[in-house]
Amino acid sequence: MILKNAKVFDENFNLQRADIQIEKDKIEEVGHGLSGEDELDLSGCIVSPGFVDIHIHGCVGADTCDGTREALSKMASHLIEKGVTSFCPTTMTVSLPEIRKALSAVRDCMDNPPQGATILGVNMEGPYISPNRKGAQSEEFVRRPDAAEFRRLYDECGGIIRFVDVAPEQDDADDFIREVKEFCCVSMAHTDADYDQAKRAFGLGITHVTHLFNAMNGLNHRAPGAVGAVFDDDTVSAEIICDGFHIHPAVLRTAFRLLGENRTVVISDSMRAAGLPDGVSELGGQTVYVKDGRAHLADGTIAGSTTNLYDEVRKLVRFGVPLRQVIRSVTINPAREARADREIGSIAPGKIADLNVFDEELNLKMVIAKGKILVDHRSNS
Repeated sequence: MILKNAKVFDENFNLQRADIQIEKDKIEEVGHGLSGEDELDLSGCIVSPGFVDIHIHGCVGADTCDGTREALSKMASHLIEKGVTSFCPTTMTVSLPEIRKALSAVRDCMDNPPQGATILGVNMEGPYISPNRKGAQSEEFVRRPDAAEFRRLYDECGGIIRFVDVAPEQDDADDFIREVKEFCCVSMAHTDADYDQAKRAFGLGITHVTHLFNAMNGLNHRAPGAVGAVFDDDTVSAEIICDGFHIHPAVLRTAFRLLGENRTVVISDSMRAAGLPDGVSELGGQTVYVKDGRAHLADGTIAGSTTNLYDEVRKLVRFGVPLRQVIRSVTINPAREARADREIGSIAPGKIADLNVFDEELNLKMVIAKGKILVDHRSNS
């Protein structure tokens, strides 16, 4: 299959007129004047890499912590419709048996993939967090960082854990960071760490920060906090929820400008209520109330989101964030953080043919996953 005459985000994320040749599940060539038997004219369209959501708990009534193939299949099927071609099912702070069950279900889906978005591996948001910054996580199951315990979980599931969160000010966090960074990306999250504690943790091996601004000490001109430490350290990438609710659009513009093109990672952090009407839902064993698409616990605590990467892309562009940085932040940057950027995340020969096709107004017209057209809205104009 050859995609003809589109504007393409090239390997360096410059928007250029080009053709893309796909052979089986890979990109064979990107160039000009390519021809073949199966040509698809995409004049007037924009082609980006497929989106990568590395932090998502659930959607359409399903949740990673359901620990079932059925739940993950529902997630994969829904996400592909939103241009998400790869994702990391994300666990909450729940009991160890529940975490093990979720890991086992993800392993099964990676061995025998369901239709839709590809599962890259697991993101463990809990349980090694601070009870003081638990947010919508259950304090009952918060545990101190334990590298040996993590390694058992990692080995039991066959090494599919791509991310694990830790509050670096907790007892035993230093050893945890030093040991676990060799196996997966260690992320700072749900933390009371101040500026100095956060900077020290980055020096120990934390290279990633979970939902920047949320569940951490904010930026103050006399106390820079964890947020200030992130802005002040170019070795760390930051996840950002970009629904315009978790973070004000003005702060989003500022954060994207300060962090630059390589360190911003857009995530959904969505829960099972995503893709469903307002009402009563659940997250990590706690009742969640969704009104006007905003999810809260009974005490008003924000509880995940109901957004998706496609909607966030459109909002960020509307908020004034440059399109090039927005696209990097939902493709190559999260792929790199998941240690999957050699296979996905950009449009280059040899990479998996995961592609999104948009019109000039960024309406999603087509989704190609592993070289196959799985979503086609071109006749809907």
